[in-house]
Amino acid sequence: MDSVLQEASLYTVKGVAILDNDGERILAKYFDDTFASIKEQREFEKNLYNKTSRQNAEIIMLDGFTIVYRSNVDLYFYVMGSSHENELILASVLNAFFDAVNQMLKKNVEKRFLLDHLDAIYLAIDELVDEGVILEADSNNIVQRVAMKMEVEVPLSEQTVAQVIQTAKDQLKWSLLK
Repeated sequence: MDSVLQEASLYTVKGVAILDNDGERILAKYFDDTFASIKEQREFEKNLYNKTSRQNAEIIMLDGFTIVYRSNVDLYFYVMGSSHENELILASVLNAFFDAVNQMLKKNVEKRFLLDHLDAIYLAIDELVDEGVILEADSNNIVQRVAMKMEVEVPLSEQTVAQVIQTAKDQLKWSLLK
């Protein structure tokens, strides 16, 4: 009987990745220094793809990680945690991430559409997890926050008059609240 208890930690997610049908990285973000180089990350991802591409499971233990994954058309979505991590927590992170991507891409979750909106997908990961700490597990909140950040980052010269007026109103409202 193993009597060693793991100390509770907020750092639950070790990494998030999206791979294509060939096992090539579309997007990957690791939150610790388990893999010292990109070469090690790519080797791990290739091994991960080889283990999961022909299976119909949702959870796998690989190289000291608990990994939950999901495939859709030509993409594989992965959320990785330590070997002692709760699979249900990792699954909720994966589901929130996938659902947010699904909403942002208007149900066209395919490699081509994902590559066209890669900046928004990275923002979604940043809203979902920060340095391994889960920030949000509601896909609607993630989509709203990404939309707000994407709106703010549009250069003034590319905004419509209505967008400029709305931004000014929002700024005035926030200044009055302070």
